[in-house]
Amino acid sequence: MRAGTKLVYMSESGVTSFLKSLITTAVIVFLSACSTIAFDGEKTASSVLTDTGDTEFGRALLDWNTDHPGGLSGFYPLNDGMDALGARLRLIEGAERSIDAQYFLMKDDDAGEVFAGSLLAAADRGVRVRFLLDDVFTSVHDDILALLNQHPNIEIRLYNPVSRRGIYYLNYAGDFTRANRRMHSKSITGDNAFTIIGGRNIADEYFQLRNDTEFIDYDVLALGPIAADVSEQFDDFWNSTLALPMEALQNEFTEQDLIKERAEIDEERSAGHHSIYRKAINTQHMQELLDGSGIVYAAPAVLLHDGASKLENPIDISQMTLINELGGFIAKSDTSIFVITPYFIPTDSGVKFWQRIIDRGMEVSIVTNSLASTNHVPVHSGYSRYRKKMLAMGASIYEARADAVAPVTVGKAKPQSLTLHTKLMLIDERYLFVGSLNLDPRSIEINELAFSKRRIREVGLIVPCGRQNGGLTIKRRCRTVRIVF
Repeated sequence: MRAGTKLVYMSESGVTSFLKSLITTAVIVFLSACSTIAFDGEKTASSVLTDTGDTEFGRALLDWNTDHPGGLSGFYPLNDGMDALGARLRLIEGAERSIDAQYFLMKDDDAGEVFAGSLLAAADRGVRVRFLLDDVFTSVHDDILALLNQHPNIEIRLYNPVSRRGIYYLNYAGDFTRANRRMHSKSITGDNAFTIIGGRNIADEYFQLRNDTEFIDYDVLALGPIAADVSEQFDDFWNSTLALPMEALQNEFTEQDLIKERAEIDEERSAGHHSIYRKAINTQHMQELLDGSGIVYAAPAVLLHDGASKLENPIDISQMTLINELGGFIAKSDTSIFVITPYFIPTDSGVKFWQRIIDRGMEVSIVTNSLASTNHVPVHSGYSRYRKKMLAMGASIYEARADAVAPVTVGKAKPQSLTLHTKLMLIDERYLFVGSLNLDPRSIEINELAFSKRRIREVGLIVPCGRQNGGLTIKRRCRTVRIVF
């Protein structure tokens, strides 16, 4: 030790005090680097346009209601991704007065660009377009959304967005309690007459546009009273506190930026994406719908959805409308429950629920992702903890094989892998539930569970589909492996 060097020893209390000061300073620096977003700005409330009786869709609705009295709605199943894309594009193309679209995510890929270009074309025709997007997983650049929003007939709102100023991830973490509340709905409605609801987002993997992977999903195209119900729940979220107009994000784009972006979209639509558009709207399934040879199933339907207040207030079981009512349907089942869900984490309380159902003599079958097919490995880890318990009590569990996807068209190479993304439940082979609900805590929000505190709003519908009216079909294009221990 050199002369003059002195060692200073700090007491235990001194070390504790020093660490507290260091942590406090780090927190202050962290929070100062975060930027929050204001939700108290001016926002114009709007509602669904109901004066659409003179449109083509409105006249079709009137004819349907005349032929199907008693509040019956019509349903056309959309099993394949290309059919589902074609149905959305046909709906956008046919709308004359209004389009209301609501999605959990949208990507800047072929599907996203065709969808955005179609909305622009509809707005050019004079159609009012309201587009509500959840913010966190939407990867479309703000300049594209700002371009769409500049159109006088288009208004875009982002649901519960994270501030664009500063570092995005720090902003998310710094305001985690609020930012973790997400809207998971997927629907699009034209002229308050036709609607599409199900599990697909707007991205290539949902519409058979990728060669490496495909998300197996399920939607229904519907008309009748159920479309007005979907419009009503759209208004609830569109006018909610957390739905922020695009202008509030204060994007700094010049007029030239927007002109350039519009030119790029128009060029893409007239080039390669034109073939995607034409292929999607002219599938055999779409042609069968248009020429009348496709079967549209008539049934009374109930829309189940959580209100916007679920995400604006502390967690409360009374606000979980969807899972409470769906649980009521399941509890009244007589013979069987068949579930397809990409993410299945029953939790201890969920295991007890399914035990009560099985103890009543019900046959319970569950199809979910395997470790190889899932796109969320942590969710599969949570599910695997309950797998043996569910099997021991008598449930049948099937897991999707990632390598077993079939070619979707003759002559086309099949994707390398599949991921199950369908959210569907068949009760007593009589009632069909289809929507956006996953059977995990993230979607259900069981109060006593701390596995995830993400608050997500869901939507779905119950459709009677017994043998007396033909029954909605569920095409199975992937093989599964039954789990036995």
